[in-house]
Amino acid sequence: MVDFMKSFIEDETGATAIEYGLIAALVSIAAVVAFGSTGETILEAFSGITEDFCVAIGGDYSLSEDGTDSCS
Repeated sequence: MVDFMKSFIEDETGATAIEYGLIAALVSIAAVVAFGSTGETILEAFSGITEDFCVAIGGDYSLSEDGTDSCS
């Protein structure tokens, strides 16, 4: 019984998998935070591109309060 307990305490299999799981979780959290903070910037960039295309074809671009856009 003592040998079993000693081998159980010294056994480190599975520790690497847990470490990789923790690293993956931290990377995922960092990605969510990074994408969340740049989301508004990306939205503004695409809105600007849409406006430029609309003006280039001779239209009038408008963006409503709820985020819908139109080119007429």
